[in-house]
Amino acid sequence: MQRILVTGGAGFIGSNFVHYVIAHTDFAVTVLDKLTYAGNLASLAGLSAERFTFVEGDICDAALVDSLVAGVDAVVHYAAESHNDNSLSDPTPFLHTNITGTFTLLEAVRRHGTRFHHISTDEVYGDLALDDPERFTENTPYNPSSPYSSTKAGSDLLVRAWVRSFGVYATISNCSNNYGPYQHVEKFIPRQITNILDGIRPRLYGAGQNVRDWIHADDHSSAVLTILEKGTAGETYLIGADGERNNKDVIERILAGMGLPADAYDHVSDRPGHDLRYAIDSTKLRSELGWSPSYPDFAAGLAGTIDWYRTNEAWWRPQKAATEAKYLDQGEALRTSGGVHS
Repeated sequence: MQRILVTGGAGFIGSNFVHYVIAHTDFAVTVLDKLTYAGNLASLAGLSAERFTFVEGDICDAALVDSLVAGVDAVVHYAAESHNDNSLSDPTPFLHTNITGTFTLLEAVRRHGTRFHHISTDEVYGDLALDDPERFTENTPYNPSSPYSSTKAGSDLLVRAWVRSFGVYATISNCSNNYGPYQHVEKFIPRQITNILDGIRPRLYGAGQNVRDWIHADDHSSAVLTILEKGTAGETYLIGADGERNNKDVIERILAGMGLPADAYDHVSDRPGHDLRYAIDSTKLRSELGWSPSYPDFAAGLAGTIDWYRTNEAWWRPQKAATEAKYLDQGEALRTSGGVHS
């Protein structure tokens, strides 16, 4: 491979992947991104024009997608609507991007015989009980619980069908929760960090016992690159770094890391359908492809993330006011339907 197309490359994990590829390979990278609210060209600042090209556009635009796929050796598909709460407010964009967009890309790579890697989420598996010792594996049945996770499950199944029916050379990865630089301030960790920086007391859904399996975005990037180069067509690989933490522990670590009392937050009513626990078993990826994480220490990775947001206010500040205003509006809507949005 010499040329790759990264969809959604101006988003959080997509932009981290682009930086990682430029730093660790000699690939030329084209990014296709619609630049919705979650896409940010500032996340791609400083990349060399000799190896990086940006194209603004929609992955549902079949003619544009076909023209870009024709000129590359592989496609890495990050583009997605990904915020659970937004999917509860309006599922329509999730169906458009996650289902129709993936179909459009699959048809293009089918026509051109192009390598395809599809980025997905552990949320397609539903959730686990808090006291369940099991973790998700590649054989866990799908059981999505939100419009977001349902559309990601649907996109996964499209990829599998195109592999089996049409011989598309594709792989899938399902990853646990990412954290690190360039993450939009609507997400849990950067929202707490930026609220604290703004003197706003953090809020936590319910008792905060919901567990997420955290992985640094650089480790996700290295895993995806490993799968792209070594993965077997038709296979699914789960990406995780053994980073299980409940939300209460995470918010208390953030507060302590920012010099505040660990209990300086408020509890609010839980959101509807809030999954209890995600946990990834990445044995297949490690044993078959030889991958291992570089950030096994969550505390160290979190400290670096806090430092990044402290020193990059110019990157996140333009998002902040609009995000908080949107949450306020959604909170009013959820209150009328029996929930409270934090």
